[in-house]
Amino acid sequence: MSGLFAHVVWGDVAIATRETLVMLAASLLLTILSGVPLGVLLFLTDRGQLAERAWLNRLAGSVVNVLRSIPFVILLIVMIPVTLRIVGTSLGVAGAIPPLVVAAAPFYARLVEQALRDVPRTTIEAAQAMGATRWQIVTKALLPEALPGLVSGATVTAVALVSFTAMAGVVGAGGLGDLAIRYGYQRFQTDVMLVTVVLMVVLVQLIQYGGDQLARRLDHR
Repeated sequence: MSGLFAHVVWGDVAIATRETLVMLAASLLLTILSGVPLGVLLFLTDRGQLAERAWLNRLAGSVVNVLRSIPFVILLIVMIPVTLRIVGTSLGVAGAIPPLVVAAAPFYARLVEQALRDVPRTTIEAAQAMGATRWQIVTKALLPEALPGLVSGATVTAVALVSFTAMAGVVGAGGLGDLAIRYGYQRFQTDVMLVTVVLMVVLVQLIQYGGDQLARRLDHR
């Protein structure tokens, strides 16, 4: 066993795993906090909805589509000046979080929009009949009804973020991706690459399983 993993420094693997988890947790939280309002905006301003505004919907949709079309590795490089202004560095865990959020938030916003579309129209009509305000309709009717879809969307986004954190290793963001690049690729240490791949596969499986279980518990239909 020691011969098979002769190049693996398990202390470095533990540090890289912790960095990946920190990047994932922080970026996912910020993605949800920014993606939900953006998704609600896309839904409410669409044709036939509560706050129909064609120009605003097109503007928000265009921004979302542009950001989603930029490959993440390119976004990492393009955002270096912005990242420096926000967190003071473009390296390490802190330097990876802003581009991670900018890449994932538009993706999650579209999933939020779709989850809201899946809510039966009768739910909105019932809330309107009871005299609910637009804010109350969103917070008391739409979002609670769409919660299983929101959780499923967050799970899909979290899985995407795992791969994004790996790509962030290209610019020295730390984590398992950085470990795989520095040792597994640049130094041809296949055992290090194997360990990082296995850990990322396990992480994705745990996220998917946990997200699926939570979504099922929240779905009362």
